[in-house]
Amino acid sequence: MKLLTITVPSYNSEAYLDRCMATLLPGGDEVEILIVDDGSTDRTAEIADEYERKYPNIVRAIHKENGGHGDAVTTGIRNATGLFFKVVDSDDSLAPEAYKQVLDFLRRIVKKNHELDMLISNFVYDRHDENGDVLRQKSIDYRKTLPRGRFFSWKEIGKFQTGHYLLMHAVIYRTSLLKGINLTLPKHTFYVDNIYVYKPFPYVRVMYYLDVDFYMYYTGREDQSVNQQVMMKRIDQQDRVNRIIFDAFDLEKISNKKLRSYLYSYLQIMCTVTTVHYALINTEDSKQKKEALWSYMKKENQTMWHHLRFSAQGIALNLPGKVGRAIVCRGYGLAQRFFGFS
Repeated sequence: MKLLTITVPSYNSEAYLDRCMATLLPGGDEVEILIVDDGSTDRTAEIADEYERKYPNIVRAIHKENGGHGDAVTTGIRNATGLFFKVVDSDDSLAPEAYKQVLDFLRRIVKKNHELDMLISNFVYDRHDENGDVLRQKSIDYRKTLPRGRFFSWKEIGKFQTGHYLLMHAVIYRTSLLKGINLTLPKHTFYVDNIYVYKPFPYVRVMYYLDVDFYMYYTGREDQSVNQQVMMKRIDQQDRVNRIIFDAFDLEKISNKKLRSYLYSYLQIMCTVTTVHYALINTEDSKQKKEALWSYMKKENQTMWHHLRFSAQGIALNLPGKVGRAIVCRGYGLAQRFFGFS
């Protein structure tokens, strides 16, 4: 059995898939790399097949009809044979020295038969200009929030800073945990990485934080899903993800207080991001859809809705007039930090 499965969701990725794969292949035979070709119309499928031919013990090319990023991740989970599971987007990469440290750590705990549900590491916002030149690299770490050098549970976490939440880039799951809860991400929907780092958390019992800059998250492309204008065009998909996360759990039934608080905070940010972008669109239709979202949450779970709506953030986001508009501008700053396009 492989130590680690890395799934690479790939749609029309011919321009950057080679760059990504160059950072994954040094993991060697202990790593299984699944290139999931999501119905690409360029040379992605051909490139994936060539990698499988060249590295048959490491790479598998999986071809499927287009279903979107989430469906490609779901396909990766279904086909994974590694003990642990990581998603690396085809335009991102892994840092070589940190990669070695991650594999060394996973190898040691498997040898010692130590239980681990989730490994957490740092990630780097790797921002480029339109020519591909590096503008800024910013590391996101969890040194002020998570214990280091030992295994821990949710009871031992601190308060997460704004912009330092656990995003998809930061986590490696135990594969059997994802399969056990039948994690399935919706098709043809962007922003599903939020579901990926929300739904499994109540099932995570044992964690470890490895303080290394492992994942290089490429930002700066105009067509990137977290670009402001792109998000405004896809606000319906952000709304859908917001509702899925809201419906995932009755948070009042989460017994661990720190986990419950974290999930509420994450959900609050999702509501902020959705509400802010509806306000930025600023049409009668967007106003009605914003109200429809908050009405939906009230209808589905009034206790959770009340917690969100009458928090300081919830009150501020729903203020009318110029004051409300000013709050929305501040909320957009939070959205920028959360999604990494500031």
